[in-house]
Amino acid sequence: MSKILLQCTNVNMGYGRKVVLPDVTLSIERGEVLGILGPNGAGKTTLLKTLLGIIPPVHGPVTFPSGRDQVRFGYVPQRQVVDETYPLSVAEVVLMGRYGRIPPGRRPGREDRQAAELALQEVGLTALANNPYRELSGGQKQRILIARALVGEPSVLVLDEPTTDMDLGSERAIMELVRQLHTERALTILVVSHLLYVVLNLATEVAYVKNSVRQLPIEQARQADSLSAFYGIPVRVADLGGVHVAI
Repeated sequence: MSKILLQCTNVNMGYGRKVVLPDVTLSIERGEVLGILGPNGAGKTTLLKTLLGIIPPVHGPVTFPSGRDQVRFGYVPQRQVVDETYPLSVAEVVLMGRYGRIPPGRRPGREDRQAAELALQEVGLTALANNPYRELSGGQKQRILIARALVGEPSVLVLDEPTTDMDLGSERAIMELVRQLHTERALTILVVSHLLYVVLNLATEVAYVKNSVRQLPIEQARQADSLSAFYGIPVRVADLGGVHVAI
């Protein structure tokens, strides 16, 4: 079986006939953490929606060398876009991620509820199962959305701006949770962020998005010349006890 789960070769991505990202060549291997990095408006969302199959490519295919049945996405949206109008409990929000595995017309059963309990346990929030979701802190909401994605048993976990508007403690906790899931579940992970710090400390590969896409292994992506060329200003990375910081 191929190590590559998903691949694009010279694919044009955009909307209708409008090309936003031309000639995208990208591959995602089983078990890697791909950081998708770029400024607001650079095309990160276009890339993500195309990879997830939400929008079709303008030209060229997105292929699955290991087989389409080997790729099940678990999507974690930015928590700011989640509708909190309905007073759902934490457990109800997590269980929503199970619906894709439940046959039409069937209600969630014991197996589904057990899967939700396990997902809550993995993110460390079992005690909050009956609490209203909308009353949680930002960091807690992010963990619940991760649990909602996990309950669908994905092979690829997709995190869209997972640490936006968080304090430093919550940001570090979410990053540590992602590392834990990568190790313990052997998940392939896509992390979309405009924050250099997040990507440099989580990813094994980096896709720079700016007019097109350039994919680099993390060792090369951390080099001063790569970062300076991408941002258009002098940038280098310092290793502070295993934590990489751009300066």
